[in-house]
Amino acid sequence: MGSVMMGLMLAAAPPAGADTAIGHWKTETHNAIVEITHCGPSICGRIVTSDLLRTQPDLRDAKNANAALRNRPIKGLQFLSGFTRDGDAWSGGSIYNADDGKTYGAKVTPLGADQLKVRGCVFVPFCKTQTWTRVR
Repeated sequence: MGSVMMGLMLAAAPPAGADTAIGHWKTETHNAIVEITHCGPSICGRIVTSDLLRTQPDLRDAKNANAALRNRPIKGLQFLSGFTRDGDAWSGGSIYNADDGKTYGAKVTPLGADQLKVRGCVFVPFCKTQTWTRVR
C-alpha cells in the first residue's frame, strides 16, 4: 500500500518546467544565495550574498582573468548567462566562477519546484555538478 501511495503522490506532483529556475537559491559552496531571473528569452543569475560577502561586503572580483574586471564588486555580479531553453532545462549558457576567475559552459535543470541541478564544464566530461535549494 505504501508504494502505491508514493506512486500516487509522485504522479500528482507538478512537473518541473524551465521557469521553475526563476527565484532565489542557496548554493552548495560558500553558503551563497543567488537570484535567477529572466533576461529576455534566457535566464541570468547574480550573486546576492555569501559567507564571504557577509564578512567582506566590498569583496572584489580579484581573480578575474581580465585585469580590467578585477575591481568589480562580487555582490550583484552576474555569473550565469547565455542560456537557451532546452525542454524543462536551460543549456548552452555559461557560469562564471569568481574563485578561479574562469567561465565555464553550463546547464541548469530544475529538479522539482525546490531544487536545481547546476552543471559547469570545462568540456564534457570534465564537469562539476551542484544541487541548489530554493530559499524563497
